[in-house]
Amino acid sequence: MDYLPLFFDLKGKNCLLIGGGAIALRKARLLLKAKATIAVVAPNISDELRQLVEEGRGHLVSRVYASSDIDASQICGVNAKPYSLVIAACDDDQVNRQVSADAQASNIPVNVVDNPELCTVITPAIIDRSPLIIGVSSGGRAPVLARMSRAKIEALLPSSYGQLAQLASRLRERVKKTLANADKRRYFWEQMFEGRASELALSGRVDDAESLMLEELTRAAKDNDETTKGEVYLVGGGPGDPDLLTFKALRLMQQADVVLYDRLVSDGVMELVRRDADRIYVGKKRSDHAVPQQDINQRLVELARQGKRVLRLKGGDPFIFGRGGEEIETLAENGIPFQVVPGITAASGCAAYAGIPLTHRDYAQSVRFITGHLKDDSTNIKWGELIDPAQTLVFYMSLKGLDTICSTMIKHGRDPKTPAALVEKGTTRAQRVFTSTLQDLHKVVGENEVHAPTLLIIGGVVDLQSKLSWFNSGEQQS
Repeated sequence: MDYLPLFFDLKGKNCLLIGGGAIALRKARLLLKAKATIAVVAPNISDELRQLVEEGRGHLVSRVYASSDIDASQICGVNAKPYSLVIAACDDDQVNRQVSADAQASNIPVNVVDNPELCTVITPAIIDRSPLIIGVSSGGRAPVLARMSRAKIEALLPSSYGQLAQLASRLRERVKKTLANADKRRYFWEQMFEGRASELALSGRVDDAESLMLEELTRAAKDNDETTKGEVYLVGGGPGDPDLLTFKALRLMQQADVVLYDRLVSDGVMELVRRDADRIYVGKKRSDHAVPQQDINQRLVELARQGKRVLRLKGGDPFIFGRGGEEIETLAENGIPFQVVPGITAASGCAAYAGIPLTHRDYAQSVRFITGHLKDDSTNIKWGELIDPAQTLVFYMSLKGLDTICSTMIKHGRDPKTPAALVEKGTTRAQRVFTSTLQDLHKVVGENEVHAPTLLIIGGVVDLQSKLSWFNSGEQQS
């Protein structure tokens, strides 16, 4: 993150604006909307800008900028407070650089229009639904993209969102006094913003919305905190690319009070979890469990009994080699409500991003998902069932045992020339695909530094990879 997004209170604050043209005019309108007091310095000031500043009881200086202007007392009066913000919006690069240097020397935030390297603050594209305000910024690197993003958000948020936000503002203190528990307050507001009260406010029936909110507040106050019931969301986070999450997964990720997550959940997916949710890492590697599975199961029960909304976030799909069944079995035994949200499992996600169709009319009429890790960490694979050439095989957690898997399959009758691929960190920008034959794949992989997570795909469909590969991320090896 190149910049920390902040919202600046400029009400009654002095701000210096260098420039007198159309760009300066836009900046002046923005500053006045934030109720700032403006001092404008420029040799030529447009009539419209002049009128705008005079109506806002600002200050106008019709000359070229001088370094002494950075002292607010020079323009705004002897007892004037220092400038809270300086904006350079003129077409003279030398002046812009001088303004930036002077402001930074005085520790005053400065924005130089269309020149990010001279800025200490960036003005974002703004969606104004006051008191709800949304800023979108590219750090000055792609302003057109930022404006396009703003337009998309504008389309999603009706102008009446401001009325809803104002209503919430009026009731905020009352809700805070009525509901002492912070979680209960948040639950209350989430229900109000997603339910009938919100619809009434957005349609202009603000008084009706307020009455309904007050009714719901009275009802919520009668609920005893001790009877608040928690819930567990068992959510599949997919193989890595956050764009593969379902809408429901994203919604529940934003509602959770606490999240228990695995090693295979990507950073991009974790970025979408509610910012203020408590995060508990329970990741597991082969023969190295940070938290034993039984402890995880019990922790879910304990957190839910505390009234928490618990997100159990797993890589891939929780019901495909994710031990999700064991977890919800414990929840069911303890009477804990839960929801299950499937995720795209690694087999389908990684194969698709690698350009390998798992089935194809000319190559494979079935597909089989396999893992060598069972409950007692032993291997109990029926190898004789895996030699059919019309069947695609997908091995999860296969990197460490790659040589053993391939040689054992050959030993049981699978053709050594059968195409095979190992996909590393599938669906992410670090994805790499290694292709060869069943007898030689371990050699190709051994020549490269490969790290988990990986997925092994065996079958004729692998021959299509070079032709159908579309996701250009890491290197392709064969």
